[in-house]
Amino acid sequence: MKPPAFDYVRAESVEETLAALAEEGDEARILAGGQSLVPMLNYRLVAPKLLVDIGNLGDLAAIEADGAAVRVGATVTQAQFLAWPGLAESLPLLAQALPDIGHYQIRLRGTVCGSIAHADPSAELPLCLVALSGTIMLRSRREARDVAADAFFSGALSTTRAPEEMIVAVRFPKRRSGCGYAFREFAMRRGDFALVAVAAIASDDGMRIAVGGVGDRPRACDLPPLADAALADALNAFAWELEATDDHFATAAYRRGLVRSLGRQAVAEAMRCRG
Repeated sequence: MKPPAFDYVRAESVEETLAALAEEGDEARILAGGQSLVPMLNYRLVAPKLLVDIGNLGDLAAIEADGAAVRVGATVTQAQFLAWPGLAESLPLLAQALPDIGHYQIRLRGTVCGSIAHADPSAELPLCLVALSGTIMLRSRREARDVAADAFFSGALSTTRAPEEMIVAVRFPKRRSGCGYAFREFAMRRGDFALVAVAAIASDDGMRIAVGGVGDRPRACDLPPLADAALADALNAFAWELEATDDHFATAAYRRGLVRSLGRQAVAEAMRCRG
């Protein structure tokens, strides 16, 4: 299939990108890696008037350890993030989740921020950002603002980003002392979108469990220290809160079962990895 006609601008600066977004609003789309946008164009699910290519913006290509967080710029690819030397030490949850994103070729082109912007409810990066209580850094011509991950994802393929805004970076909080991190997902084939994915963060004080692939966006719950039957009951209650529905991939009951089983595995692993 062929995409609809559109104008194309290869931006030379963030300011040029923001000017284009301010002028065109909903009629413009940002092109970074294109791993989500290009298929949507080809299937004519979106028909923008203008594509603004930010792939040439070197000032958005940095990964920086920033105090208690790691800042990932808008043009950093998933492969670059996976290869970052500080990943396993600073962000063990991402070190576990990134290899499950698509395939090697997709990670070479797909960007970290592009996945966040696309907001697929089954995608690993939005899930991890919610689990870690990360932040999305947005800019427009008028202002810059930071949005918490819990408030950014508003539904399937939907966010609270305004049409004139672009994501310039995301911030993932670093590993905290005394916490363990674990990621589990189930997909029909390796590289497919997960039917269910679970991230768990555990400490002596409690645990945070986030789930993707069940509702219309990744969601998290915070629990006190639990084990055995109490943990099973809490996971069951959370699975029902996610309001899963049947689709051609799996039934709601099957997804709830995966939340319970993957949740137990992720919590057990996170508890073992506390350090």
